[in-house]
Amino acid sequence: QVQLVESGGGLVQSGGSLRLSCAASGFTLDAYAIGWFRQAPGKAREAVSCISSSESVTHYIDSVEGRFTISKDYAQNSVYLQMNNLKPEDTAVYYCATGFYGDCYYYGDPQNLHYWGQGTQVTVSS
Repeated sequence: QVQLVESGGGLVQSGGSLRLSCAASGFTLDAYAIGWFRQAPGKAREAVSCISSSESVTHYIDSVEGRFTISKDYAQNSVYLQMNNLKPEDTAVYYCATGFYGDCYYYGDPQNLHYWGQGTQVTVSS
């Protein structure tokens, strides 16, 4: 059974850091890409970052480029999102997801993905 479980969210001040974790089960990360998404109140869910199955490709939206880093730990079968220099506009529920694609091509549209975690809240105060 495919399962994704996020953790690591919390309340931080502007400029602070958090590391989100996405623990996967039911499949191995070396086979599929994983994406991080976020949804702020009243806004549509948006793609934030993606890492391909081989880690050869990582992708970030412009607003987090240079501040967020996505990585994989095969031993833990987990994907991480290190978020530095957080801003109030980063406040959202963050989700990890997979569509069982090997690359990140389809991860720009959340509707392409079929397996989602429950989400973890990130709140950045000004």
